[in-house]
Amino acid sequence: MSNIFQKYIAYLKDNPQGYWFKRKVFGWGWTPATWQGWLVMVIFVTAVILFGFDLAAIPEPTSSDLLIFFTKIIVAIAIIIFIAYWKGEKPKWQWGIPKNDSPTQ
Repeated sequence: MSNIFQKYIAYLKDNPQGYWFKRKVFGWGWTPATWQGWLVMVIFVTAVILFGFDLAAIPEPTSSDLLIFFTKIIVAIAIIIFIAYWKGEKPKWQWGIPKNDSPTQ
């Protein structure tokens, strides 16, 4: 099991282009690969939590309060997808570490 973990870490570290986000090893999407990518993720999660606290502070949320909440969430998701697409590898479906992207050991 640790061998798989070591290969995954090596895959993330093999980043000569300096991508903030690398392709996920399984599925479609990205995973943070640098401190900048992790910072973006922390900001995103913090924003979503704060949006939830704002909504929870309202004793009886109206439909307009919910609309504002979900609009904020959708905008935050759109921003993180934009940043990952801009600063990351081109996403594609994959199942495991690709042979041509594997670091040589």
